[in-house]
Amino acid sequence: MEIDNEILEHMRNPYNYGRIDEASSIGIGENPQNGEKVIIYINVDESDSEATISQIAFEAIACMTTVVAGSVITKEADGLTFSKVEELIAVTLGMLEHVDPEQAACSEMVAVALKAAIDGYLLSKEKGEKQTLIYKIEQSCSPQMEYSKQEERE
Repeated sequence: MEIDNEILEHMRNPYNYGRIDEASSIGIGENPQNGEKVIIYINVDESDSEATISQIAFEAIACMTTVVAGSVITKEADGLTFSKVEELIAVTLGMLEHVDPEQAACSEMVAVALKAAIDGYLLSKEKGEKQTLIYKIEQSCSPQMEYSKQEERE
């Protein structure tokens, strides 16, 4: 199987990997079944009519597929307005409906962490203090074992 050169680049040198110490908002995507997490840090520019991601970074306690997804999604989200980021999240989650759940979980974790960062930023503005949100994924990246009744008896 041949791996796409762009995917290899994201594996070798993930874009936006790291943290932003004084981030405007932090969002976390979590897999409750195995404890994997993605943390998205964003800085926001509100000098135009709509809030825009001016800087983005992520960290992952997860597999390489999640790191690649984090690299790809944060690269796409960098510089986008919140409404465009919401579209990116919706498209990403929509595409995952047709992917094996074990593979979809990795990208879903990144997408929900990005959503949590945006929602946390908006909530922070509303409440007047920083809010860090944690969104849990629906997919599972832990393969589910199915046993027949015969195997259960043995």
